[in-house]
Amino acid sequence: MSTPNKKIKKELTVQQKINRRNFISFASFTILAGGAFEGWRWLYKSPQEAAGGITSGAHQPLRRALNKTELVFRRIFSPNHLVKTYPKSRAAKHVRVNSDIGVEAAKKFDPASWTLNVIKKGGEVLQVSLHDLMALPKTEIVYDFKCVEGWDQISHWGGVKFSDFIKHFQLDEYTKMDYVGMETPDKAYYLGLDMPSAMHPQTLLAYEMNDKLLPLQNGAPLRLIIPVKYGIKNIKRIGTISFSNSRPKDYWAERGYDYYSGL
Repeated sequence: MSTPNKKIKKELTVQQKINRRNFISFASFTILAGGAFEGWRWLYKSPQEAAGGITSGAHQPLRRALNKTELVFRRIFSPNHLVKTYPKSRAAKHVRVNSDIGVEAAKKFDPASWTLNVIKKGGEVLQVSLHDLMALPKTEIVYDFKCVEGWDQISHWGGVKFSDFIKHFQLDEYTKMDYVGMETPDKAYYLGLDMPSAMHPQTLLAYEMNDKLLPLQNGAPLRLIIPVKYGIKNIKRIGTISFSNSRPKDYWAERGYDYYSGL
């Protein structure tokens, strides 16, 4: 039978262990929080990229980290890796409209006056109409569209595979180049894509949404749907397509965002 003194001593020992664990936990948290704060302050005070480049607006250490992440994504990228798709019944009836850069003048824009201009070697321009595109085999996709702002939405799109577009218009030689550039007719929005992502089998030049022609606010008459990228790479109202071995200019990469923007 234990004496009262032994019982009190045992209770004190248990409490001491609890106090010690609490102290260690609190001290560890304080050290980690302090380290995180110092890391943030170091990053905040680090030099920024020089303005006017293909990428800009980010602190240099962050851009280096983004570039290294891109290399990892490129190494594991495969055209055989397909984004998960869903039945049409899962698609949103009201597709979210996020940015209107490049389509601000939607009410004044006449889709009938639109022509897609493909810049070829020597400055030659291939002009493609919506009718030309709609005469090609149509491909549909229902997938989870993801935005860098953190939201996502299952949506249904229809159009021409970019790879089918390339093949039909005999642009195969351009796929040996490293990048594809795209720009809106008003030149307000523009982006660059690595060629493997552009040629992914789920990348579409889309002219339909929910089995109807695109509304103006969603990028009519033609937009890009590229499921292996975040929404900032899904340009609306494509006016020009070009090819190059150097990175084309990119609207959001100039403002501190990741150039690759892969998922």
